[in-house]
Amino acid sequence: MAVVPILSDEEAGAEALAIFDDIRARRQTDYVNHFWRALAADPALLKATWERLQQVMAPGALDPLVKEMIYIAVSVTNGCSYCIHSHTAAAQAKGMTPAQHGELMAVIAMASQTNALATALQVPVDERFLAEEGAG
Repeated sequence: MAVVPILSDEEAGAEALAIFDDIRARRQTDYVNHFWRALAADPALLKATWERLQQVMAPGALDPLVKEMIYIAVSVTNGCSYCIHSHTAAAQAKGMTPAQHGELMAVIAMASQTNALATALQVPVDERFLAEEGAG
């Protein structure tokens, strides 16, 4: 159960409704999901989050499918069931195949295991993996 109300269009204020309308227009759908409706309890947070998401998830050096797959990996790591489901659906809509999804889950599981081992064993970082000062 949510700790804030999931606001309907009738319950949301004018500021939130403007963001809902932008979500509908940009996504070409009538559906506004629960995440955005929950954030509508704080219209400033809703606006800031929606605007930042548009910037981060826009096409760039990484294509939109890769960004969605990264989002899934971070969501799995953070244990966010909502984000796992919503971004898996988004990745599938952007063309992620069942084979890609399976490989993604295998990479996430492998990284989780090797991260845990390296952390538990306190393995020092190899010199050659350290970024040089001023590099970037």
